Order: sequence, then structure tokens, then C-alpha cells
Amino acid sequence: MQKIKLNDEVIIIAGKDKGSTGTVTKITNLKVVVEGLNIAKKHVKPNPNAGVTGGIIDTEMPMAISNVAIYNEKTKKADRVGVRTDKDGNKERFFKSSGDSIV
Repeated sequence: MQKIKLNDEVIIIAGKDKGSTGTVTKITNLKVVVEGLNIAKKHVKPNPNAGVTGGIIDTEMPMAISNVAIYNEKTKKADRVGVRTDKDGNKERFFKSSGDSIV
């Protein structure tokens, strides 16, 4: 079970956006894309056949999954994630500091 999933609220713990929070929009193997963070300028060549205008655009770049931590709303801090099974035998994620399950 993945500890960080799509649409999770995460906080950046390393890099140029350290301390910022955002929502995970895409997950690849060991990288995540966080909405509105890790912005880089990309030069785009115009393509009139496809209707693409050229110029410099801002894109959200992937970052290492080790540079983000799940954000705990109650404590307003980064938190570690554990996995446990509930009474019905289903796996659930929980915050290690408080033991509350992650919705």
C-alpha cells in the first residue's frame, strides 16, 4: 500500500518550496507532482498545425516522493504514515503521531 496517494494534502520538506503545502495531482514510480509547486519555466516551440502558440510557459515538475510528507490538519505539521488492518481486515493508513486514520 502506498503511503502517499492521489489527492493527498502534502507538505514539502526539502527543496526550493520547503514548507509549502499542496495537493498531489500525479504519482509515478518514485516521483510526485504537487499542484502549484515546483514550477519551472519551459520553452515551447510554436506548432501552427496543432494550434500551439510558442513561448515560455510555467509547468509543474515532478519531485522525489522522499521530499514530501503527508500533512496533518490537526497538528498543522508533517507526519509519518503507517499501515494497519482494521477489524474487517481492510488496510488503512494512519498518522503515526496521533494514531488517527487518514481519510
